[in-house]
Amino acid sequence: MESSDKRNIEHPANGSHSPYDIESINRLSEAFKVLGDPTKLRICILLSEKEYAVSGMASELRLSHSAASHGLRILRNLRLVKFRREGKMIYYSLDDDHVKELIRIGYDHILEEKR
Repeated sequence: MESSDKRNIEHPANGSHSPYDIESINRLSEAFKVLGDPTKLRICILLSEKEYAVSGMASELRLSHSAASHGLRILRNLRLVKFRREGKMIYYSLDDDHVKELIRIGYDHILEEKR
């Protein structure tokens, strides 16, 4: 990554600098793209309630095991979900409360539009 990508963004109107650097904006954009996929969003919403193994999640969401695994891998790579191992079982949950809050705020926003 070029050093210019790590600089703060200058606001065009007044020359002030945003605290958001290009690299962070790109990562945030990727997270929003992934959450824009209904299947991955459904996985996150389910994991906001409790942790699940892949088989339980796939059954609950009526997904194939491979579709659930694929979605989890992408979500894990973006640090939206995490896993823990218990013997041979792997359980997934949201990475932290920020992810849950992001979903809740987005959902509240959509409900507001319906009024």
